[in-house]
Amino acid sequence: MIVRIIYLYVVFVLGVTNACFSQQGLISEDILLENGTIKLPGTLTYNSNLNQQPLVIFVHGSGNVDRDGNQASAGANPNYIKQLSDSLAVRNIAFYRYDKRSATTENLELVIKDSRFNYYVDDVNIVINSFKDDKRFSSITLIGHSQGSLVAMLADQTHVSKYISLAGAGHPLDVALVKQVRLQNGDSIANLVKSHFNELSEKGFIEKVDPNLMALFNKPAQPFILSWMKYNPIDEIKKLKMPILILNGDKDIQVFVEDAEVLHKASPNSKLVIIKNMNHTLKTITEDTEQMVSYTTPNVPLSEELVTTIEDFIKQ
Repeated sequence: MIVRIIYLYVVFVLGVTNACFSQQGLISEDILLENGTIKLPGTLTYNSNLNQQPLVIFVHGSGNVDRDGNQASAGANPNYIKQLSDSLAVRNIAFYRYDKRSATTENLELVIKDSRFNYYVDDVNIVINSFKDDKRFSSITLIGHSQGSLVAMLADQTHVSKYISLAGAGHPLDVALVKQVRLQNGDSIANLVKSHFNELSEKGFIEKVDPNLMALFNKPAQPFILSWMKYNPIDEIKKLKMPILILNGDKDIQVFVEDAEVLHKASPNSKLVIIKNMNHTLKTITEDTEQMVSYTTPNVPLSEELVTTIEDFIKQ
């Protein structure tokens, strides 16, 4: 079932230089997609004056991320997905962004009761299928951010022309997370996290979760984590046959440049771009003290290099 609401959409983009972009004809269309009883509300932005244009479908990262890139429950309001949508729309690249199933209140009870990694892949396939025959769009590019990098890799690629990994991990979940925890919290906590992952992998559950790790390894989350751990991004990216762009920022404190390099090595025909001063929320920062601000406020500028790099790749 698809429900559509159309209204005029005026985009104001600050800080864009050396080009003049028409704001005439930009339309925003709210669309409600459904995967069984799961609601997936989203927003499509496109230029109604063009007969055809490329379409981006954005696949969000971990957490209860809404279509704008915010997580109300975590106090995070970076707005980076909407910023990227706005920036590409004025470059005549259509953009579809949707609320992750865990971000929608109507889905909450179902998500808590039963959640598996492949369910997010199913959601992406629903989105792709809703646009695959839409004559307004000349191609479909999947952009997978963070966790969404792997989700997008696993999606049905039959009607996908190009794939972009944006701050995507280069290792399985347990390896990547232990590394991140070790860097941020030291060896003691990292080794504890590693032991929990090992027990989960061996037994299928964790008998006694350390109180300090309850937020990560609580009982309802364990089946989801186990289902995520079985996928290796290196193996999955090798299966992709379309043009691939791998992006990471050198200020990213969640996913590292080395992750992008690992993915590129696994897919040597891909294009690798490391963006200077870009962090995990796709914002330009020059000082480490700006990290927290970029996660909690919407007005930190998006990386302009990111936008132009994506535009060039999609249009080439």
